[in-house]
Amino acid sequence: MVELNPFTIAQEQLDAAAEKLGLDPATHELLRWPQKELIVTFPVQMDDGRIKIFHGYRVQYNTARGPAKGGIRWHPLETIDTVRALAAWMTWKSAVVDIPLGGGKGGVTCNPKEMSDSEKQRLARGYIRSIAGMLSVSKDVPAPDVYTTPQIMAWMMDEYETLVGEHHPGMITGKPIPLGGSEGRVDATARGGIYVTREAAKELNINLQGKTVAVQGFGNAGQNAALLGHEILGLKLVAASDSKGGIYNGTGFDPQKVVEYKKRTGSLQGFPESEAISNEELLELDVTLLIPAALENVIRDSNAGRVRCRICCELANGPTTPEADDILQQNNVFVLPDFLANAGGVTVSYFEQVQNTYNFYWPLAEVHQRLDEKITRAFHGVYQMYLKEKVNMRQAAYLVSVARVAEACKLRGWV
Repeated sequence: MVELNPFTIAQEQLDAAAEKLGLDPATHELLRWPQKELIVTFPVQMDDGRIKIFHGYRVQYNTARGPAKGGIRWHPLETIDTVRALAAWMTWKSAVVDIPLGGGKGGVTCNPKEMSDSEKQRLARGYIRSIAGMLSVSKDVPAPDVYTTPQIMAWMMDEYETLVGEHHPGMITGKPIPLGGSEGRVDATARGGIYVTREAAKELNINLQGKTVAVQGFGNAGQNAALLGHEILGLKLVAASDSKGGIYNGTGFDPQKVVEYKKRTGSLQGFPESEAISNEELLELDVTLLIPAALENVIRDSNAGRVRCRICCELANGPTTPEADDILQQNNVFVLPDFLANAGGVTVSYFEQVQNTYNFYWPLAEVHQRLDEKITRAFHGVYQMYLKEKVNMRQAAYLVSVARVAEACKLRGWV
């Protein structure tokens, strides 16, 4: 299988939008590259006394609309190009939901599944010490991402505050609620995706009550999407998968029981009254809604022709390649692109920053209402562009967001 470079894909997607918008060459070139990136190498003492060397990254892609914002991923395959691509997508994501932030991303190449909590804490603190100069409420605000958690954010915040000698809870989001986290942050990514799916179904005249959904990737976002899809839209979960494989039952699962089983056993394998299926097979199931919530590039030109869902809601970052996008559009699959579909996370992270700044916190119902308003408005802005320009939804989302970032760059006099 050919390895696809996610940053090359991100640049190709931008190039298409720049051409359609008629951007001048300087603005186009500026938006193709990160404004600042840092690669760090730092030591961490492991529990057995060994010193292990880790490589970390932080990329600030574009800060024309506000401080950089973006998660920190811990993954064995993390590379600078993955982080660049994700930082670019964060730039467009903040712009598409119209929040006053830019785009950033961070990562460490490691396998957290093989690390103890004390090793994770030392890794978290070592990483923050290495990149602290790039961070602050007014410069760059990280958040959780793949294999990082509210607890890890708490350690990172504490390390940063120890370095600067002051309280700065807004320098990182996705924190535990007792340390200034926002109500509603844990399920925000999935909730935003469900709100976007609801609006898309209205436009497509699809009644989702009792319709089928398959979720690829059963981490935080995937689990909450299964639960909220059932609770808010009445969807029937027929398939779910994680890194070890998937389960299927055409009559449907109780999503609460599947989530509890995964939390208890660490895997979906062996869930009662289920048929084992692969991650690849799950993508090709005949379902109304498909939710890719794992990693990038899972829907490619080699399998896109076999994807049979009506709506594809991308909770993962970059799950669909540009070639696959064209095939899905030809086959009448309505794609809700990642940086619109999963923008609930950054939206509530922004709410968390606002609450930290004012030292005044909102009740859960208010967070949900504000998120619904933001995401619904963003969907309809993109959908109107989709109808007007006769492009696919990803291209429409790019046209909306790139135009906003380009305008900010011009107003600043950068180009």
